[in-house]
Amino acid sequence: MSNGLHSVPAGGSAIVLGASGGLGTALSDAIARSGRFERLVKLSRASVPAIELLDEASLARAAKYASGVGAVRLVVDATGFLHDDRHKPEKSWRDLEPDDMGRAFALNAIGPVLIMKHFLPLFPPSGKAVFATLSARVGSIGDNHLGGWYSYRASKAALNQLVRTASVELKRLKPEAVCVALHPGTVDTPLSQPFSRAGLEVHSPSIAAAHLISVIDRLGPDESGGFFDWHGASVPW
Repeated sequence: MSNGLHSVPAGGSAIVLGASGGLGTALSDAIARSGRFERLVKLSRASVPAIELLDEASLARAAKYASGVGAVRLVVDATGFLHDDRHKPEKSWRDLEPDDMGRAFALNAIGPVLIMKHFLPLFPPSGKAVFATLSARVGSIGDNHLGGWYSYRASKAALNQLVRTASVELKRLKPEAVCVALHPGTVDTPLSQPFSRAGLEVHSPSIAAAHLISVIDRLGPDESGGFFDWHGASVPW
């Protein structure tokens, strides 16, 4: 496992969105330790500028701010929504509620593609640059053998398609750049804790971040548009 980002040109900026979450914090720390970037921009609802996934203007302001120093070489989207006090993953179609489904799609698909809209243009025209968003294996259609979790599965599947589509456009404009969806595994954070079970491999945020950084370091333009797990193995669509 690589412990750095040696394949990314040194200097420039790295950006983490969702930097206040458990995995976002760990990813920010790992990127900082790599020493590869002149500047690390950590964005969240509590940052300055603040971001809100459902407020496109806030994402545009953050992108303008992040573009101010050096070439942007890495953007990691560590946002995501699985559950809260109002909404739990659905076990059956009987549990489906349109408003809850709409919120899942807004936070897991529309928000991230708006991040792509505003942050992918910041990549330089040449040299490796990476956009990585956190998807989930349960968003795989081919790997769905258990059912349930309708909104989360479908919204992550939508995210995967949006990543794939954006990667096609990105390749035309910046052929050395990479745009991918990553499955971090089950991470010991408030998002996944209620659903951990015996026998399930669970990583600490720092270990999960180290794996993801290693995968990002190994990815090249030929892998752009792909969906990979924390081992770097391709996940079925």
